[in-house]
Amino acid sequence: MEILLFAICVMLGLSLIFGAILGFASIRFKVEGDPLSDRINELLPQTQCGQCGYAGCRPYSEAIAAGDMINKCPPGGEATIAALADLLDVEPMPLDSEHGEEKTRTLAVIREPECIGCTKCIQACPVDAILGAAKQMHTVIASECTGCELCVEPCPVDCIDMIPIQTTSKSWSWQLPTAPENLIISDAGRGEVA
Repeated sequence: MEILLFAICVMLGLSLIFGAILGFASIRFKVEGDPLSDRINELLPQTQCGQCGYAGCRPYSEAIAAGDMINKCPPGGEATIAALADLLDVEPMPLDSEHGEEKTRTLAVIREPECIGCTKCIQACPVDAILGAAKQMHTVIASECTGCELCVEPCPVDCIDMIPIQTTSKSWSWQLPTAPENLIISDAGRGEVA
């Protein structure tokens, strides 16, 4: 019985020592994130579509913080470009047509009777918004779908439709106001800044 009690005490002592070392190391060697990259990432639409040429919104925000162009995000469109330009204090520029064009937000819908359960759409979805199993019907979790359209191309039976999202009280949002320098002088008498 003494040996068992001694072994428990030794293990307890070792775990306390190593726990203290790990706690100290986590504080001493803490890696700070880039606050500018985090603020840029908050402005991006989080579709993770890759149309900008990066694997997702986080890598694109890091590239913008490092000096890349701010006009490569079609899902975000002109509103995101304007917000990024305001944050970075640079001149807004038009959306780069090489990466796509701005369009209304859509939602993937699988025509379930036609689905063969190949799982190719599940593998393509960057946000795991498609639910299903091999050789079983799949469906899209609407609240998780970002409308990136990455699931459409791999589908061998073309049973995925991209449906425009209807504007409701939940999906409606204010448009960004016009920057004062973009207003013309004739707007000055209408309560707008000249």
